[in-house]
Amino acid sequence: MSYFRVVPIVLLLALTVAACGNEVPPNGVARVDDEVIKKTEFDRWITAAVRSQAPPGAGGAPPAAPDPPAYTKCAAAKQGQPVVKGQQKPSPAQAKTQCKQEYDQLKTQVMNFLITSDWIEQEAEARDIKADDATIKKQFEDQKKQSFPDDKGYQEFLKTSGRTEADLLYQVKIDYLSNEVRKKVVAGKGNVTDAQIKAYYDKNKQKFAQPERRDLAVVLTKSKSKAEQAQQAIESGDSFSKVAKKYSIDEASKAQGGKLPGIGKGQLEQELDEAVFEAKPDELKGPIKTQFGYEVFEVTKITPASQQTLPQAKETIKATIKADREKAALDAFVKGFRTKYKEQTNCAEGFVVSECKGGPPPPKEPAQQQAPQQQAPPPEERK
Repeated sequence: MSYFRVVPIVLLLALTVAACGNEVPPNGVARVDDEVIKKTEFDRWITAAVRSQAPPGAGGAPPAAPDPPAYTKCAAAKQGQPVVKGQQKPSPAQAKTQCKQEYDQLKTQVMNFLITSDWIEQEAEARDIKADDATIKKQFEDQKKQSFPDDKGYQEFLKTSGRTEADLLYQVKIDYLSNEVRKKVVAGKGNVTDAQIKAYYDKNKQKFAQPERRDLAVVLTKSKSKAEQAQQAIESGDSFSKVAKKYSIDEASKAQGGKLPGIGKGQLEQELDEAVFEAKPDELKGPIKTQFGYEVFEVTKITPASQQTLPQAKETIKATIKADREKAALDAFVKGFRTKYKEQTNCAEGFVVSECKGGPPPPKEPAQQQAPQQQAPPPEERK
C-alpha cells in the first residue's frame, strides 16, 4: 500500500478492455455501464502517481502533475533541474516531449486502475459479494501496522503521497473484492476423487520416478600420460583427494577432493557416460578421453532408481489437479470478463487507453527466455 498499483491483484492483470465514445459526460473521463469515472478522481490519482515516483526521502515540495497540453510548468521544471556533468540541459522541445511521455504513461496507469477497479466492483455486485466496513477497516489496519511502525510515519506518507485514508481504504476494498471474486470462480475446483488421482498417476508415472544416480571420484588431466600417473598414484594407495589436488585441472571437483556427486545417465559425454554406468563400485577406471582431457574415475556410491507409489504421490497429484483446474477456471473467467465489459466501457477523448472500447491494443508482454533444464553440476571446465 506504499505505492501506486496499476492493477489491484494478479486475478485481473490480464484484463484489457477498451472503450471510447460520446457517452461520457463533460465532467468524466470514462463510463463503465452507468458508472462515471470523474475527472476530479482522475486528477487526484494522477497526482498520487506522480508523487509516488519521487525518490524516498526527497526533500522540498512534492512534484506536480504534468500540465497538458502545453506542459509549460513541467518543461520549465525539467529545464531548471541541475545537469549532471558531461550532459546537456534539454531544450524546450525536448523537455516538453519528456513531459508528454511521462504524462501518457501515468495516464495509462491511472485509467487502468480506475477502470479495472470499477469492473471489480460491478462484478462483485453481480455475484452478490459485499465488502462490509468492519472487514475492510481491519485489513487496512493490519496492512498499516506492517507498513508503518508509528503514526508519525503514516501521517508523513499521507502528506507526501497526495492520498487520503479514504483512498487507501478504497484500494484495500478493491483487493478484497478481487480475492472474493476469485474464490467464487475457483470454488469446488479442488474436489478431486481417488479415481481421478489414480488416472493421473497411471498416465504420468514417469514424473514420479527417480533414475539411478552415481557418485564419482574423478581426476581430469590434460594429457594421457598425466592421467596414467594419477591412476598409478591411486593404485599405489594415495587418496583421490590427494591425487586430484596434485593432478586435476578441474577446479570444481578438485576443491571437493575429486568428488562429483549425483550423476544421472546421459549427463556426461557418451564415452565417459557409458564407462561410468558400466563400472562396478570402487573400481578404478580410465584413462577415458573426453573433449576436456583424460578422466580417471571411480564410482563411490550407487543410488538405485526408484518409483514413488500412488499413496506417496497422492497429495502432490491432488494439488496439481486442483491447480490446473483453478487455472483453467480463471482463464475462462478472464476471457468472459473481458468480453462482458468490453462494450460497457467508454472513454472520453484524450483519455482512451487499451481498457477502453475502440482503444489501442495493450502493449505486448516481453517474451520470457526459456530456462534450461537443470542438470547435476558439471566440473568447472565442462560448463
